[in-house]
Amino acid sequence: MTKIYHNPRCSKSRAALALLQERGFNPEIIDYLKNPLDAEQIKALIAQSNLSVRDVMRTNEDVYSTLALEQADDERLIQAMIENPILLNRPLVQTEKGVRLGRPLEAIEDIL
Repeated sequence: MTKIYHNPRCSKSRAALALLQERGFNPEIIDYLKNPLDAEQIKALIAQSNLSVRDVMRTNEDVYSTLALEQADDERLIQAMIENPILLNRPLVQTEKGVRLGRPLEAIEDIL
């Protein structure tokens, strides 16, 4: 079970997908912009990654500022990612060994 939460327009996400394929993985590709994640999925990814909710957010997106999320609690941040999937940072790679945010790309090495 290897999955990549992928944005095909993102160079880092494309690089992570290429690395997985070079290593012989045939990951399930989840285009989270077309198929947004729900709260349970986001919480599970965060729990498996050992990152904070804010760590998996794209805080540089305009919508982050527009929604005034700087002081928001985790539940509000998760809701914002559900409503605005662009806020989910990528690429997230999930294997049996855990979940890693591929920034930098080398961060996924220990779960391959």
